[in-house]
Amino acid sequence: MVYRLDTFYGSSELLAPKKLCEALAGFGLGGSSIALFGRVAGGIYTKAADVGADLSGKNEYGMEEDDPRNPACIADNVGDNVGDIAGMGADLFGSFAEATVAALVIAAGSTKPCLDGAESISHNFSALYFPVLISSTGIVVGIVTMVLVMSMLHSLTKELSGIETTLKLMLIVSTILETPVVIGLGLACLPSSFCLDGKTVTAWACIAAILMGLWAGLLIGLVTEYYTSHTYKPVRELAASQVPSAATGIIYGLALGYNSCIIPTILLTAVVVGANTLCGMYGVALGALGMLSTLSMGLTIDAYGPISDNAGGIAEMSGLPASVRELTDALDAAGNTTAAVGKGFAIGSAALVSLALFGAFKQRAGIEHVDVADSWTFAGLLIGSLLPYAFSAMTMKSVGEAAADMVKECMRQFPAIVAGTAEPDYETCIAISTNASLKEMVAPGLLVILSPLVMGLLFGKNCTAGLLMGALVSGVQLAISMSNTGGAWDNSKKFIKGNGLEELLGIQKGSKEYEAAQKNSVTGDTVGDPLKDTSGPSLNILIKLSAITSLVFASVVAKSSNETGGPFWLK
Repeated sequence: MVYRLDTFYGSSELLAPKKLCEALAGFGLGGSSIALFGRVAGGIYTKAADVGADLSGKNEYGMEEDDPRNPACIADNVGDNVGDIAGMGADLFGSFAEATVAALVIAAGSTKPCLDGAESISHNFSALYFPVLISSTGIVVGIVTMVLVMSMLHSLTKELSGIETTLKLMLIVSTILETPVVIGLGLACLPSSFCLDGKTVTAWACIAAILMGLWAGLLIGLVTEYYTSHTYKPVRELAASQVPSAATGIIYGLALGYNSCIIPTILLTAVVVGANTLCGMYGVALGALGMLSTLSMGLTIDAYGPISDNAGGIAEMSGLPASVRELTDALDAAGNTTAAVGKGFAIGSAALVSLALFGAFKQRAGIEHVDVADSWTFAGLLIGSLLPYAFSAMTMKSVGEAAADMVKECMRQFPAIVAGTAEPDYETCIAISTNASLKEMVAPGLLVILSPLVMGLLFGKNCTAGLLMGALVSGVQLAISMSNTGGAWDNSKKFIKGNGLEELLGIQKGSKEYEAAQKNSVTGDTVGDPLKDTSGPSLNILIKLSAITSLVFASVVAKSSNETGGPFWLK
């Protein structure tokens, strides 16, 4: 609204909307930059403490989780807030900012005339700013959903088995309620037909693109729940595979994660093809906004897990009865599933957002078609597909090193703590997590921000286009598999701890087999921690931040390219 003042671009100028919306791309870049800090630094912080506490306290001294004698327990609880709450919030905010920016840039830059004389929406204020209003309606729908679910389904929450169902219903109800709201909003804001980059598009086509994203998001959430909840077959089979050894559990968990990529990828493909057919890259951006329109509910159910986890930690440290911890563990198990659902939403929306940003980048950089057979494009594609692996290697190594330091510090303190001659030194463990998170996020951050710029300035805009596509295609698969593998290992541990093996395999609690399975499940959960809470979710930031950086600097990259889109030094 401020940029619309004549002081900035002048309302009478023909290109004013285009310049205005391109300037707003900086908003998306700012959001993603902070998301990088929240996700990467927060993920390293929380997992260094979590893994360190598990390896030293549980495996070496047989302590319960969050035993106050464990020096790393406070850092572990703080980390839940830093990584899971702040990180997820920043991540999804970045997605919303970037999806909105992508839609605005594409719509405002659509100046190619249509043969039937239909007018562009670039100078139609309500139509141009239609993407911004989608998020506003999501807030209202979220409030209505909370009132409905909490008043009508209150009886479900009286039983532990009803917790997960209630949380899932919140997502389903919000999706159902958002559907007519999106239809009404589209019909109110958009012209019945308008010109979009030389093609006549109807209001119903835009509405359909949003609804595709909205319902695909729900389906991705339900698929994620199936693969990560111990209510269903995959996690129960994973728990059974952990009875013989930790190795068999890890093998099965990795297979589970890879398998869980199939349906979400097909759904994303369907949304991309459908939305793009209806209204081009603008439709893909609207599909991303549709998937994010129930964001308020996504964040609600995502925050449920860390809150329950910290409540369990407080119960343990306060010496409350074991029955309290059993209740908080049940809440936490449901929260782990909903957190995985939240990550599924974040990854799916990140894929659509990145593709929409890529479309906006093409428009700004003057790229008509991306030819994979072009050597510079293919080179960028290979380097881009490498980025998620290099990024994950950096973040996982950072967690491993910080966790090793945490274990070393805890093991130094434990003899005196167990003997009763010293109190736990929580401050030192907090300092280890804090220093590691701030120091270790620098290299991955520079990799994400500088890669598209360096490739573009040195090797041309075609190379940057290839890099963005490569990072998107490989990053989405890796992120889904990592997040779901880690979530499944975590819930498998809770299933075994909750005596699930007695019902499944007849293994009694306290038996030798039970104790071995529990220890193996802790190993699996420890391996999965950096996958589901550091590297996996951080890949969202990689594919989004590299795309928004390319969009912001698209004109600079274009000027550094030759006539065919290759490097400036190659004539």
